[in-house]
Amino acid sequence: MTAPIEARGLVKRYGEITAVDHVDLTVTAGDVYGYLGPNGAGKTTSLRMLLGLIRPDEGSAKLFGRDPLLKGARALDGVAGFVEAPRFYPYLSGRKNLELVAALDGGGAAGRIGEALDTVDLADRAKHKVGGYSHGMRQRLGIAGALLRAPRLLLLDEPTTGLDPAGMRDMRALIRRLADQGITVLLSSHVMAEVEELCDRVAIIGSGRVLYEGALDELIASTAGRYELRTTDDVYAAEIASRYGEIAEIPGGLSFRGDERAAAELSVALGLARVGITALVPRTATLEELFFSMTEGPSMNGHAKVVVQ
Repeated sequence: MTAPIEARGLVKRYGEITAVDHVDLTVTAGDVYGYLGPNGAGKTTSLRMLLGLIRPDEGSAKLFGRDPLLKGARALDGVAGFVEAPRFYPYLSGRKNLELVAALDGGGAAGRIGEALDTVDLADRAKHKVGGYSHGMRQRLGIAGALLRAPRLLLLDEPTTGLDPAGMRDMRALIRRLADQGITVLLSSHVMAEVEELCDRVAIIGSGRVLYEGALDELIASTAGRYELRTTDDVYAAEIASRYGEIAEIPGGLSFRGDERAAAELSVALGLARVGITALVPRTATLEELFFSMTEGPSMNGHAKVVVQ
């Protein structure tokens, strides 16, 4: 089956600045794919190249095997979404705005307006002017507009930016429902909780380069072998623990890195030394911790890339 997204060696330069630096991406059918990076990392520029909105200086991008630069609008069959915030006529109603979108798209798009409004929970506000919509409602209307194309691939650029906690929760629930319907989703974001909740595969980008691409659970599992250690005497415990593995101070206690055998030996040693153990808990790194270590740590200097198959 042809991949919904396949990008190879994408490069985009603006003068002396390289915004996107040889990016490779493969999004397979059924993925909820998180595209992560700090602001200015090149996420939005990459999306624009994927959709054929801007031309890469090097490399290629294909959607279901079609290159937008060669096939034009035909390459976007089955593809929808928005880059940055969706825009509408504020003096028209939500339904009227969707009617204009449907008229441009043609086909059976107009017949899907009611269903799209129901899907994004805007049916009861469809007759209201968009100028009176909240930011979250406009974001959901943007997704409704995308759904008029009956997409197999949905690209969403920071869909929860600017939303309050309730709006973020509702947007995540909507994205999950769409994914459960079989739509492949590429979600560009810098909100770690959002990605950890929704995505099964991720690419982490920093300074225009992909630093990691692979399964999210495998990335987090790669940090196994860490323990949170709390004792009645952390100073003495740290001295003892250093004989069995790596030890570091963390808020409220210590972090110990070692295998299961080392952890068992440490617990015996602490008991013999009459140091009480109040907690020795296995702990994997959070996505947020891994994200910051990649985008702000030593890997950025060497532009290291990690790929997990």
